[in-house]
Amino acid sequence: MTALQRLAPRRVKSQLRVTELLAAARRVFSEQGFHRATTAQIAVAAGVSEATVFTYFPGKRELCIQVIKDWYDEISGELEREVPRLHGVHAKLGHVVRQHLFTLLADGSGMCALVLGEGRTSAPELAEVITDCKRRYTAPLMDCLAQATLDGEVRQDMPLRLMRDLVYGSMEHVLWDSITTHKRPPIDETAEQLTSLIWSALMPRHASLDALARFRDEVSTALKQLDAQRPENKAAGKPKRARK
Repeated sequence: MTALQRLAPRRVKSQLRVTELLAAARRVFSEQGFHRATTAQIAVAAGVSEATVFTYFPGKRELCIQVIKDWYDEISGELEREVPRLHGVHAKLGHVVRQHLFTLLADGSGMCALVLGEGRTSAPELAEVITDCKRRYTAPLMDCLAQATLDGEVRQDMPLRLMRDLVYGSMEHVLWDSITTHKRPPIDETAEQLTSLIWSALMPRHASLDALARFRDEVSTALKQLDAQRPENKAAGKPKRARK
């Protein structure tokens, strides 16, 4: 057996151990938050000694950073695959809003609290990592809105930065409210309401005027049809019979 063949099982075992440690760390950080979580708790959750944790990670902060990076890789990868397949800005916006709420409220409320909390932390390493991860996570929708702005499909008088804050800031308020009250809102209904509200703000001004004009024309046509169906109007419209 060559030295390379002997090293291969060790690498596989090491990779498996790292995967197990990260899975355990995600559970502990989700339940305890960064400050209350300890490497001893993570070691117990992974079924190893605390010394083993430090064999693979220098400390708790580095472990937390890797947990956050891996989590963002998962949720960003989904959006990078799915958003380009959808047709129309409204459909892409609706998918992002629903997926964001579902991911953070249904699948990862603990990770949601961790990221929102540590995103405001004074520790520069964590805050910087989360900022970089968020930039990738929001890119699929922001790329779509940037192109839609050029094409005139959304408002051209609103900076992309404000569009981003409008979309993700409104959802962040929903998430914080859920975390602090320990009540989860109905995800589908909330996603539809938020999408409708955000879309009404993003629509070009002429689009809303065109929609009002179409609505006015539809109402006018409907009123004419109803008026024509009234008995007296039907009678008035019939040709009179000639007298014999």
